[in-house]
Amino acid sequence: GSKDGSIQEVNVSPCPTQPCQLHKGTSYSINVTFASKIESQGSKARVYGEMLHVDIPFPIPEPDGCKSGIQCPIQKGHSYSYLNKLPVKSEYPSIKLIVKWELVDDQDQMLFCWKIPVQITS
Repeated sequence: GSKDGSIQEVNVSPCPTQPCQLHKGTSYSINVTFASKIESQGSKARVYGEMLHVDIPFPIPEPDGCKSGIQCPIQKGHSYSYLNKLPVKSEYPSIKLIVKWELVDDQDQMLFCWKIPVQITS
């Protein structure tokens, strides 16, 4: 689904095996290296928990990609390292789901989109 960019590497830490064991009350580091195919003034992240083919918005503290390691404006043909945190709230249910992370450009097109299976545990 990464239309306006191409992912070079995705790193979720700590996550030694999949599905990632996400412990409640803990924050996880996200690092995505991608190359942009377009120019864009800004970028915005949208994160979802995918359960039974339904996307449930997953709030993150900083949705602005330009405040998450990306030097804006985004230039065509350049590579960027996107850095963010995935906080796992203690009130989340203990379930298996898919985390879907999108970064969109000014035109609401995907710079990148990736998914990872997770298990939320206490």
